[in-house]
Amino acid sequence: MNHRTLGNVGAVSEVGYGAWQIGGDWGDVSESEAVDAVEAARDAGIDFFDTADVYGDGRSERIVGDVLEADIGSGDVTVATKAGRRLDPHVAERYTEENLRRFVDRSRENLGMETLDLVQLHCPPTDAYYQPETFDALDTLADEGRIANYGVSVERVEEGLKAIAYPGVESVQIIFNPFRQRPAELFLDEAAARDVGVICRVPLASGLLTGALSRDTEFAADDHRSYNREGDAFDVGETFAGVPYEVGLDAADALAERAPATDDGLSLPQLSLRWILDHDAVTTVIPGSTTPEHIRSNAAVSDLDPLGEDDREAVDDVYDGFVREHVHQRW
Repeated sequence: MNHRTLGNVGAVSEVGYGAWQIGGDWGDVSESEAVDAVEAARDAGIDFFDTADVYGDGRSERIVGDVLEADIGSGDVTVATKAGRRLDPHVAERYTEENLRRFVDRSRENLGMETLDLVQLHCPPTDAYYQPETFDALDTLADEGRIANYGVSVERVEEGLKAIAYPGVESVQIIFNPFRQRPAELFLDEAAARDVGVICRVPLASGLLTGALSRDTEFAADDHRSYNREGDAFDVGETFAGVPYEVGLDAADALAERAPATDDGLSLPQLSLRWILDHDAVTTVIPGSTTPEHIRSNAAVSDLDPLGEDDREAVDDVYDGFVREHVHQRW
């Protein structure tokens, strides 16, 4: 496993583990499945784990904290969590020092950590990025020793660009994959110029880029791929990366048809993850899965060679032909 530097947080595995799936919103995941998934990630050389206080109302944090207790204590892993989505209503003016301290203290308890490695504002409303007092509050929490570093998780490129203007922001988490390419136009260069780490979420477009989904796939009622296709629960860009489902299936099929014919002969998920990592400004990519075999395969992408020209052209052609019109200017 190769490592890259995440702002002042330090070196982290360039393939991390996204722990949303073991918390909720992806159908039923048993406790044993969740534990096995985290253990598989650690055994595969992953040492960066991303979670949030709202994933299963703290379930994801608790499982990560319990399974990785020894590694957390020894400093052998980096755990990132998020705060803010517990607000109801979820409005910018409620991103206050009092509320953030309350959320951070709850996460500290869930994870069993005196000082959280990295706390990210959890996709706050755009207006929050124009509130210096919110970032002052994070500085205060760092001064108090509750958090070591802070960053943001954003929905839009513009939010990421605004966030990195604050000197204390060490990382930006953003959706970036072969079906969501706009961050490569400006944001990645700007983040690199400021030594800000970039964490890429939804790297497989909620399963579209695994090649395992079809028009006959049925999703559980409590799976966001069932109930959030129109953005009824949260930003629609979090589900299938914002690509209309049938369009995404066609695009994935087109990319899969071209990928085996390329020089590298990678599987569709390998191609997608390697495409992300081939951008030097990316620090880590955080696919989520509850299948140990898939987790090991994802981790192994770190050791693969960069994509060849044919693969890169295939990705660009499919994006331009199928996806761009649906997502590019929206996020």
